[in-house]
Amino acid sequence: SALYQLSRELSARRTREGLLDSAVTHIRDVFGARAAILRPDAAGRLAVAAGDGELLEAGAHEMGVAQWALDHGQPAGHGTPTLPASIALHLPLVVASGTIGVLSVRGEDMRRFADPEQRQLLQTFANQAAVALERAALAERAERSRVETESERARNALLSSVSHDLRTPLAVITGAATGLRDAAHSMTEETRAEMADTIATEAQRLNRLVGELLDMTRLEAGALTLRREWHSLVDVVGGTLVRLERSFPGRHVALDAPADLPLVPLDDVLMGQAVHNLVENALQACAPDGKVAVALRAVGDALEIEVCDDGPGLAPGEAERVFDKFYRGGAGRDRRGAGLGLTICRGIVEAHGGRIVAGNRDGGGARFLIRLPLPETAPEVDRSMDVEDGVEREAT
Repeated sequence: SALYQLSRELSARRTREGLLDSAVTHIRDVFGARAAILRPDAAGRLAVAAGDGELLEAGAHEMGVAQWALDHGQPAGHGTPTLPASIALHLPLVVASGTIGVLSVRGEDMRRFADPEQRQLLQTFANQAAVALERAALAERAERSRVETESERARNALLSSVSHDLRTPLAVITGAATGLRDAAHSMTEETRAEMADTIATEAQRLNRLVGELLDMTRLEAGALTLRREWHSLVDVVGGTLVRLERSFPGRHVALDAPADLPLVPLDDVLMGQAVHNLVENALQACAPDGKVAVALRAVGDALEIEVCDDGPGLAPGEAERVFDKFYRGGAGRDRRGAGLGLTICRGIVEAHGGRIVAGNRDGGGARFLIRLPLPETAPEVDRSMDVEDGVEREAT
């Protein structure tokens, strides 16, 4: 029964510290003895990892006896052929890879450990603890390997992005600038203006790509700091659409926002960037004459921002993958960029305590929905400056 309880407890533990504490506690309760588990450091010297470390200080040479048990992989101390005058019993924790620690016990009556059955039970407890520790070490090693593999994959994807998405605008800029330098005298004014416009456009694209990489680095490093203030979503989204007009002249984006939307505490710069990424993604997904619709609404205890387009929509199984780093969507979608826009968008929304989901809308096209939590109380909104209440606003 005691072995079953110990095995069950160790199976439920996920950390090395939890395993050690459980093993020491069960040994103390079953045998009525003080117990400690010692683990070697990088130099192979033992130190108390769990339990009653004072039992190692009771005798002048107890730590040395425990070290002998570790180095030789054999029991030592009281009741053993090795240093039997010791006041504690030291059992090595042996696994397939070697000795990984020592279990030290000391009771009021050490004669009970001379009983073969009691000694066998204690040794079985030590074996259970050793196997559990080895399992935890293997799990940690597997997790490190997984993280290293993921990091390597991310580095490879980043290098791939740098080699293509960053070098392409650099090549265009270099070519246009070289042409202006070497052949400006033979160009018409219209050609010179066209090449200058190309340089400016590609420089903006390059700046955006580098900015996305820096933003992703800040998100993953936990360095994203929110500057929350009370804002109107209409102002934040409307300002974003005005800025997008310069990049997508002539495109139609419909904004539907009721007049009674409450204020919400958010970082307007970061949330504006999240909306910018969503709307830009929608504009790139649909045809030049396609339509993008943005809707704002209050639903229960949350504010929703919905962005829809009439493009090809998301492929099966793509609703979650679109938020992965460096994922650029399937066929029919614009594959320019580093594939970080939606990842950054999700990071910003989650930093605000919100949630973002993707899917397809009825009738075709993609649909992205942001839900931001509303506080119980909010400042009153002055409606005196509203020109249109409850009607569709458009940024074209």
